[in-house]
Parts: sequence; structure tokens; C-alpha cells
Amino acid sequence: MRYTIERILSRQASSQMKDAAAFRFSVAPMMEWTDRFCRLFHRALTREARLYTEMVAAAALVHGPREKLLAFDPQEHPLALQIGGAQPSELSLAARFAEDAGYREINLNVGCPSDRVQNARFGACLMREPNLVGDCVAAMKAQVAIPVTVKCRLGIDEQDTEEALDRLADATVAAGVDALIVHARKAWLEGLSPKENRHIPPLDYPRVYRLKARLPSVPIAINGGISTLAEAKAHLAHLDGVMLGRAAYQNPGLLIEVDWEIFGKEPPVADGMAAARAMRPHLERLLASGIPAHRLTRHMLGLFQGVPGARAYRRILASEARRPGAGPEVLDAALARLSRVEEKLPRDKAA
Repeated sequence: MRYTIERILSRQASSQMKDAAAFRFSVAPMMEWTDRFCRLFHRALTREARLYTEMVAAAALVHGPREKLLAFDPQEHPLALQIGGAQPSELSLAARFAEDAGYREINLNVGCPSDRVQNARFGACLMREPNLVGDCVAAMKAQVAIPVTVKCRLGIDEQDTEEALDRLADATVAAGVDALIVHARKAWLEGLSPKENRHIPPLDYPRVYRLKARLPSVPIAINGGISTLAEAKAHLAHLDGVMLGRAAYQNPGLLIEVDWEIFGKEPPVADGMAAARAMRPHLERLLASGIPAHRLTRHMLGLFQGVPGARAYRRILASEARRPGAGPEVLDAALARLSRVEEKLPRDKAA
């Protein structure tokens, strides 16, 4: 029987996800960044934000070491798996594995512009094949009870963004998609690198607003170029959700404000210092299992943006945590340097 405890819990989570509030704020999936150690850290900063994995290829889940690829700490919930692929049968099987593993959502990547992804015929190039995307969504929906969502671009290359986005949205809505997350830029598969595609194509937030006005019953979230919670709240006046990517990763301290500012709930920690100290037991546990300290601490480098002593903190973590045998004392030393700088500041500046 596939109806394990995890699957029952996932069914309960599915009913909650029908409420658009579930998409209200999330941290974007980012390759080589949002691994399970990053997500464990982000969860210490916010209880409410939805977290996403790095993109995992459906073929790897079907044919590769899926237990390793699907591993996560239950503390990471609410957690979604982002998946890449274009074969409905393969995606449906991969989605079932993910649901059985305990994920709360499956998100299909229709936005990645990398050559490797294009060569495998998925990611942003699927913007050219909205009917295939619809078939992929329908195949996964037929296999799982958890929500199936799509993250896409406005269009690619010379596509008209009004037509391209509407065609993709219509095909996925007809297939039963539970939500759309739109990166409010085109992707240029010819002429721009993946890095350039993150900032060169101009943002068009009003296009996403028009999609929401056209599909009022479909939860729609926006991604791209959003760097503050004030900007996020402005988008929430028009849409169901906001997804932050690099801003949340490079300045994770802003996540401490998310629970209160976006959800009206108390945050799990009072400040960055409390968040960093909360990671010490996790660091000890990872070290005991043979995982080097830097696998966790590298995600903590941006925590004290703009705080006196942050440069010394980053230097200690970036260098000392990579030394063989480095342990929790590295984090202690980095935080102690911050504390000493704060003690030397005049009272009005330290406040």
C-alpha cells in the first residue's frame, strides 16, 4: 500500500494548499544554493515561508539514487520539490516517489535557460510546447494528491509574452495545475547565458498582474528582481504570492521579518545572533554524521548584512570552516568577533 503516514499527511497538506495563502511567500529554488543545508538554515529564520529544493531531474529520480536525491530533514517543512522533465510518464513516476517521501508540493520547472536543460528538452524551452506542459501536469496530477505547480517565464526569445504566457497558463489550468509561479522576465535561449538571463531581460510585473486578472481563481505568485519585503507586500496587493531568490539567499536576515510582516505571526528567532546560535546543534549533528562544517556554514555568510563586524564574521566562516576537522568552535569564534565589535561601538550606534 502506498498510503503511508507520509502520504496521509501529504493529503492533508494538499487540502490546505488549495488556499492561495499557502503561496504567499516562498524562497526560490536555486541550483547549488538551496540544498538541504541551506533549507535547514532558512527554516530557522522563518516558520511560514515555503521552501523549495534545487531542481532535480525526473530521470534521475526514476533511474538514479532517488533516496539520496529526495532526502530532507522534516524540520524543513513546508517543503516543495522542484522537478525537471518533459516526459509525462517519467514525471508521473517521479512525482509519486516525491509524494511518498513526504514532500508537500511538486513544482515543474519551465523556466531554466541552461544549455544542459535545453539539451534534455525541458526547462524554459517548454514555453514553446504548452500542450506538452499540460500533459506533464495532468500525468502528475493523476498520480499524486499533493499540489502540482508550474514555475515559468513570460516567454522565450521572440515569443510575444501576451500570447506565450496565456497559452502556457491555459494549458496547465486545463490540466488541473494548483498554482503558477511566474518569473516576470523572458528567457533568451539564444544569445544570453543563464547568469545573464537572471538580470538582462527587462522585468514586466504588470504582465503577471494581467494574468491574475484574467485567471482570478488560479493562485499566481511572482518572482524576479524582488529584493525587499516592502516590494513583496506591494506585489501582494495584486497577486497571491511572492517568491524571493537571490535577495533571500544573499541577505537571509530579511527572512526573520517574513513571519510577522507577511503572515502576522511571531518569528522563530528575535535576530540574526539568535538564528546563528540556533544552528549550533544542527552543526554538531551534521559533523557527527561526517558532513563537513562548511556545507552548512557557507549558507550563513550573508546573515549579518550591514552589521558592524560582519566582514570578520564572514572571513572566519569562509576560511576556517573549510579546514579539515573544523567544528562548532568556528561558528562560536565568528559570533564572538561580532559581539566584540558591538561592545566597542558607542551605545547609540550599537542600538
